[in-house]
Amino acid sequence: MSRFSNLGHKLYQGEVSFDFVGRRKLWYSISGVIVLVAAIGLTMGLHLGIEFKGGSVYTVAKPGLTISQTQEAVDKIVESHPLVQSTENGKIRIQVSSEEKVSSSVITESLAKGLGVPVQEIEAQVIGPSWGEQISNKALTGLVIFMILVTIYLAIAFEWRMAVAALVALIHDLLITIGVYALVGFEVTPGTVIGFLTILGYSLYDTVVVFDTVKENTKDLTKQNKLTYSDAANAGLNQTLVRSLNTTVVALLPVAALLFIGGGFLGAGTLNDISLALFIGLAAGAYSSICVATPLLAQLKEEQPEMKALAKRVAQRRAADAKAEAARDAGGEDGEDGSGDEQPAGMVGQRGRAAGTTRAKGRPSTNR
Repeated sequence: MSRFSNLGHKLYQGEVSFDFVGRRKLWYSISGVIVLVAAIGLTMGLHLGIEFKGGSVYTVAKPGLTISQTQEAVDKIVESHPLVQSTENGKIRIQVSSEEKVSSSVITESLAKGLGVPVQEIEAQVIGPSWGEQISNKALTGLVIFMILVTIYLAIAFEWRMAVAALVALIHDLLITIGVYALVGFEVTPGTVIGFLTILGYSLYDTVVVFDTVKENTKDLTKQNKLTYSDAANAGLNQTLVRSLNTTVVALLPVAALLFIGGGFLGAGTLNDISLALFIGLAAGAYSSICVATPLLAQLKEEQPEMKALAKRVAQRRAADAKAEAARDAGGEDGEDGSGDEQPAGMVGQRGRAAGTTRAKGRPSTNR
C-alpha cells in the first residue's frame, strides 16, 4: 500500500506519468472489440425474466427443501425447465413461463404432491407481461431524460466537447454491460434495469472528476508553448488516476460481496439481478473514464484552430530544444546528468522529463 500511495503522490506531482491520451488508438481498438462482441451478444437477444414475458411464480416454504429436489419435481410437471431459486427468507421460488400450457392450479397441486407439502403452503402468483413492459418503458423514458439533462449540464458547466465525450463513455458502458448479460445468458429482471441505470450515475461521476481537473490544467493553455492540449489532459488524468482506482475498488468490494458471496455461496439468487449489473458497469465505467472519455476529449479539442496552432508552436519549441541539446552534445559540453534513465513502456516523464526527476512540491501548474 505504501508503494501505491507513493505512486499516487508521484502521479499527482507529475514526477511519473502514464501516456493514456497518446495511446488512444490502442484504447479505441480495445473498446471497439469489446463493444463489437457485446453487439453480437445483443443480436442473440436478452434472456428476459418472467416480469417481462409473463408467467406464474410459485413459492414453497418447507424446511430442508433443496433447489435440486424442487427442480426435479417441477421438471416432471412442465417441459420448459423452469427457473428455481432460493430466496433470502429460506423459501424456494419457481418461475414458469407463460408459454407453458399447464394451468396454474394443476402445477400447484402437482408440486404439493411431488414435494410432500400441503397445497396451502404453496403460494402461486400469475404475472402478466404488461407489468414488465410498463417498467421497461418508464426506464427507457428515464434514460432519455437523464441523457438530455446530462448533456445540458456538461455543456453549460464545461463545454459541448466534454458533453460528447462523456455521453460516448456512458453509451460505451451501457452497451458492454447489456452485452455481457446477453452473452452469458443471465436473466434480465426489473432489478437488473435498476442496476443499468445506477451505473450511469457512477460512470458520469468518475468522468466529471477527471474533466474538472483537465479543465483546470488547460486554463490559459494557449499562452504558453510547452504543452499541447493532449499533454495537459494527460497530466490531469494522471493526477486523478489513483483517486479513480481507489473509488472503483471501494465501490466494487461490497458489490462483489453481494454477487459472489450472497448470490454465489449463500444461494440468494435474487441478489445477482442488481449486483452483476453493478459489478460489470462499475468496472466498465472506471475504464471508460480513463481510456475513452479523456482521450476522445483531447482528440476533439486538438481539432480546434487555436489548439492546432498551439501544437505547432510546441513542436517548434521542442525541435529547437532538441537542436540546442544536440549542439551542446557535439560541443562536448557536460550539461547533462548522464544518468541514462530508461522509462518503462507507456510511461513518460512529467512534461517530457525523465521519470523520477525531482521537482518542487505543490500542485503542478500547466501554465507557462
